[in-house]
Amino acid sequence: MKNVIIFSVSLFAFFLIAGNVVAQDSYGPINTDDSHIALAGYSPVSYIDLDLAQKGSRHLKSEYKGMSYYFTTEEQKATFDANPEKYLPQFGGWCAFGVALGKHFRIDPNKYVVTDGKLYVFLYNIEVDAKQKWMQDPSGSLKKAEKNWKRMH
Repeated sequence: MKNVIIFSVSLFAFFLIAGNVVAQDSYGPINTDDSHIALAGYSPVSYIDLDLAQKGSRHLKSEYKGMSYYFTTEEQKATFDANPEKYLPQFGGWCAFGVALGKHFRIDPNKYVVTDGKLYVFLYNIEVDAKQKWMQDPSGSLKKAEKNWKRMH
C-alpha cells in the first residue's frame, strides 16, 4: 500500500510539473519570458526604420498577438499599430543563428541585423557572438534557419 501511495504522489507531481512546463510555453514560439514583453522591451520600429537598438518606454506600449511591444515615441507606436507584421523579428525573436543550428537561443537585443526590411536578432555572451557567425555566410545561414524554423514551431 505504501508503494502505491508513493507511486501515486510521484505520478501526480510529474503531471503537475509537466503541466506547468506546457503552460509556460502556451504563448507559442515567441522568444519571451512570462512577462510577454517582446525584444526585451526594445522598439521593433527603431530597428527597422532607424537601424538602431533603442529601449522603448513602458508608457508607449502596443499589444499584438499576446505580446507587448515598447516604443520610443508615439509616432513609432502608431507606425507599428498600422502594420505590426512589418516590424516583427524573424524566427519569433529567437537568435537567428541558433535557429540555423536548430536551437532556441535567447538574444542580446543590441546584436541584430536588418536585411531587406527584416529584423534578425542574435545571442551574444562571453563565449558566442552569434551575429559574427551569421555574417560569415548570411545567405547560407538564412536558408538553414528558414528550413529549421518550419519544424521548430
